[in-house]
Amino acid sequence: MNRNDNRKRLQQELFDVCIIGAGASGAGAALDAALRGYRVALIDRGDISGETSSRSTKLIHGGVRYLEQAIKKLDLAQLKQVRHGLAERRTVIRNAPHLAHPLALLTPVFSWFEGMYMSIGLNLYAFFAGHDSFPKGRWLNKADALTKMPTLTNQMHSAVLYYDGQFNDARYALALAHSADEAGAAVVNYLAVTGFKQENGSITTAHVQDQLTDETFSIRAKVFLNCTGPYADEIRLLANPTLDRRIRPSKGVHMVLPREILRSDCAMLIPKTADGRVVFAIPFGDKVFVGTTDDDYTDLNQEPVLEPAEIDYLLDTLRPYLAKTPDKNQVQAGFGGIRPLILSSRTDTKTLLRDHEVEHDSESGLLSLLGGKWTTYRVMAQDAIDRVAERLGSSAKSTTERHYLVGGATYRFEDWQLLQQRFDLPTDICQHLMQTYGDRAEQVARLTVERPVLREKLTEHRPFISAEVIYQIRQEMAVTLRDVLARRWRLELSDWTLTAQITPQVAQLMADELGWDDEYCREQIRAYQTLLRSFVAQAGLAAERKAATRV
Repeated sequence: MNRNDNRKRLQQELFDVCIIGAGASGAGAALDAALRGYRVALIDRGDISGETSSRSTKLIHGGVRYLEQAIKKLDLAQLKQVRHGLAERRTVIRNAPHLAHPLALLTPVFSWFEGMYMSIGLNLYAFFAGHDSFPKGRWLNKADALTKMPTLTNQMHSAVLYYDGQFNDARYALALAHSADEAGAAVVNYLAVTGFKQENGSITTAHVQDQLTDETFSIRAKVFLNCTGPYADEIRLLANPTLDRRIRPSKGVHMVLPREILRSDCAMLIPKTADGRVVFAIPFGDKVFVGTTDDDYTDLNQEPVLEPAEIDYLLDTLRPYLAKTPDKNQVQAGFGGIRPLILSSRTDTKTLLRDHEVEHDSESGLLSLLGGKWTTYRVMAQDAIDRVAERLGSSAKSTTERHYLVGGATYRFEDWQLLQQRFDLPTDICQHLMQTYGDRAEQVARLTVERPVLREKLTEHRPFISAEVIYQIRQEMAVTLRDVLARRWRLELSDWTLTAQITPQVAQLMADELGWDDEYCREQIRAYQTLLRSFVAQAGLAAERKAATRV
């Protein structure tokens, strides 16, 4: 993806559809539209997957909680959502096998009855999933459960094992956008919509501002599709100020703990909390992500962050399930996201449906894809582009169900050995490159031949090498430090201290490739490290870390 070339296209061409928002739904819609042969523009005011889509629980699932509510309340809408999610779970993994895989989850229970109840529910879950390649779950006795996850409390009666999917959300959205680009879409990040021009009662032009250069210009398209998730109302009201708001934002946060907390390749599902939520503890690399919360969120201009009360809540939730509860000073990072719940009369965000809707505003002609969740992004995108097709008078059908994403077409994890033979890189680096870039890993490794200095690891604690930064700039449209450290890699999400430590090295690589002068480079380092320190302070962890150091 070449940002400059694509930006020129935006200024020169008339597009069939301009998609605003490059998260899961927007990038998915761009790929769907491009594969149907439409001329597609995809823009975002930040990075690709810069907001909600990169801050999920990293699970691909039908929704165990939705199934329970569907059965208890005989709610067919909830049941439909579960079936959609389970059907799409297979597709998400098939189309990008380097970024997604099945994951075992344990649910500890404290009585025979509770175990039976959970087993029946999860058997129903498997039934609705149909015949797929996921392993089948089972009810484990206490000894078997402790073998799989040795840190569980000895107070449990047994545990129920089941399977869902896990994925790297930010890189999955990036693969969607990259695939759309290769299918002909003009993809540009850091381009904010500032207004619209209408002719004959329909939007014909979007006015945009480049967030990197402050330059303004216009994009012409026959149809405009709003895929901005929790920020959808901002675009809707920009197109038509008389519209009512449709989105009720909900904040969900995760805290990050060392992997030793679970000492397992399995995740843990906590099926009931004091306030009726579901919480997961999920291994991700060498960490465990614990979340999520679910609270109303009103200030969309502020990035959602991990706060002290949320840490307390998540630690309290873990306490009954582990033999030893983690301390606050073991929290190494955290992240927050905003769910785009569709507004309804329900007062509790935990009960709001996360199904989606494609809205057409007859006054402006704007289409808006509202609601939804990661697992069903492809169906959401298909529904939205079907509506675009209606507006264009086209009969082209979606072909995304069996379309491999960038990196996935010929991916085999075992090929890390071929990578090692050809480029003489360490095992951990070769495996990391395969799991991150799929069948494009060789393109990254080839840079180390052209410039041997790019073979160097940036830290002994991770298999990241300098060549990746160059590849991410040239091929994946990375233009800021956070693009690399938070989204192309997931380091910011998992370890604030290590992220701050390697920021100067990453900045120097970016400066050399992008032509940053010394003053600008120092400014970027200062700004990003200040941001990381603010995360620590807002989580209330600075005092905890000082106390732990003194001890």
